[in-house]
Amino acid sequence: MIHRRNLMLGAGALATAPGAVAGGVTPLVVLELFTSQGCSSCPPADALLTEMSPRPGVVALAWHVDYWNRLGWPDPFALSAWTDRQRRYAQRLNAEVYTPALVINGTHMVVGSDRGAVRSAMAAAAAPAVATTLQRADGGVIARVGPRPDGAMVTLVTYDPEHATPVRGGENSGRTLRESHIVRTAAPVTIGSEAMTLGPVTPQQGAVLLVQSPDLAILGAAQVRAVGEAGA
Repeated sequence: MIHRRNLMLGAGALATAPGAVAGGVTPLVVLELFTSQGCSSCPPADALLTEMSPRPGVVALAWHVDYWNRLGWPDPFALSAWTDRQRRYAQRLNAEVYTPALVINGTHMVVGSDRGAVRSAMAAAAAPAVATTLQRADGGVIARVGPRPDGAMVTLVTYDPEHATPVRGGENSGRTLRESHIVRTAAPVTIGSEAMTLGPVTPQQGAVLLVQSPDLAILGAAQVRAVGEAGA
């Protein structure tokens, strides 16, 4: 069963990202899963995200929302800021706020455990058009972003590659959940036409640079994986 919360927001227009190659490499599809350890419907979506994440051209991020925390299990990775991010997507996409919800390239939301819907949305996604690159440097990353529309937002996201959590309450009580690509930080950054060093980002963490339009469509994306991470 999909877990929907009474957080329905007003209608918003669907955004369309132009198709092109991001950063001169394999076109990227950005998968953003909104999930919670308190939700019994979420583990299959977490597993699907983990399965998709090593594939070339896929950037996977798991944002743990906090609206399940009052229902028996406080998710240690949940933040209200991640819930706010989901609310903004729901408003733009005229969608409900629920778990597990997967947003593809900022323009389409599907049930995160619905393999067919996820594959269809990925196949239909237009590739980000803004050239975006990221590479490791001492203690951080070097970011480059090409020309972009006025009002475009750039965000540096860091994530933990994997965690195993014994859950002792809520709908998943008694299970040990193995989850991947867990977002730990997300900070806006200002990047001009020159390369910029950002951080800190430890070798044990991965990082993603997201370029988004004011209506949240993904315009550019780049990723560096953690040391030892699948796909690295």
